[in-house]
Amino acid sequence: MDVLSLVWAVLLCTVAVHAKPTLRKERVHHDPELSRQAHEDNKSFQYDHEAFLGKEEARTFDQLTPEESKDRLGKIVDRIDNDGNGHITTDELKSWIKRVQKRYVYENVAKVWKDYDLNKDNQISWDEYKQATYGYYLANPEEFEDTTDQFSFKKMLPRDERRFKAADLNRDLVADREEFTAFLHPEEFEHMKDIVVLETLEDIDKNGDGHVDEDEYIADMFAHEDGGPEPDWVKTEREQFSDFRDLNKDGKMDQDEIRHWIMPQDYDHAQAEARHLVYESDQDKDQMLTKEEILENWNMFVGSQATNYGEDLTRNHDEL
Repeated sequence: MDVLSLVWAVLLCTVAVHAKPTLRKERVHHDPELSRQAHEDNKSFQYDHEAFLGKEEARTFDQLTPEESKDRLGKIVDRIDNDGNGHITTDELKSWIKRVQKRYVYENVAKVWKDYDLNKDNQISWDEYKQATYGYYLANPEEFEDTTDQFSFKKMLPRDERRFKAADLNRDLVADREEFTAFLHPEEFEHMKDIVVLETLEDIDKNGDGHVDEDEYIADMFAHEDGGPEPDWVKTEREQFSDFRDLNKDGKMDQDEIRHWIMPQDYDHAQAEARHLVYESDQDKDQMLTKEEILENWNMFVGSQATNYGEDLTRNHDEL
């Protein structure tokens, strides 16, 4: 589920030296039949190589030539092959993807830690976070009069405080590394799942009735600006809402139904992605991958059409 809305771009231009409030991640619509679908568009390749490498490493690979990408990919394959038998199983791929995701989360926290730990005591209090994120607004409210920025700050400050308190397990209003990680990445922590569901509801529920109806559900992913007919995929999503999202058939989703949507109980993202990569790259259909099979399908693992699979950018990088 780490990807984010850019709603705060205006705020960052106005208050560039200050940190930004926490933002909701884009909601991922999980599909258990992922491995059976065609994956030929830019979005699919981008998703695959970010899941396999992590966002930061994926950006690096996007700037390599095909030869450099294959060379570095080969070294990664050697690390994934835990038992050194020359074959990559789905379980080995799953473990690697989980490791990549965990590394991304903790590296992300490490990058921003100093921006919030103002007194350098290796802890972040709610007051420190509030000052780092909202200090300029709180000290200069007149600069935000009658602007969407002021509305956003007023909305996000209590929301961040609620999330901070949920992450603060010992209730001392001071977060250690683990608690702050739960605050910034609540989707990764079981005790934060209720907050994720509640924030999702609040993001989509535009009429404030405590539920998400079909139009709100569609509006969250599609802006109907030209007044023309809806694309086929939107019609499919409307069917999804009726058939699979609105479980009690009352025309709207409550918190339990939202939880079932964004956190399906029997769905393991890493396992689904690992199965998909094996399915697409397993040429001899033995349910395992050799290094040769992976390198043959290297663009799925590390490539991106956004950079013509690395051919447009040839900047050198250090070895892994």
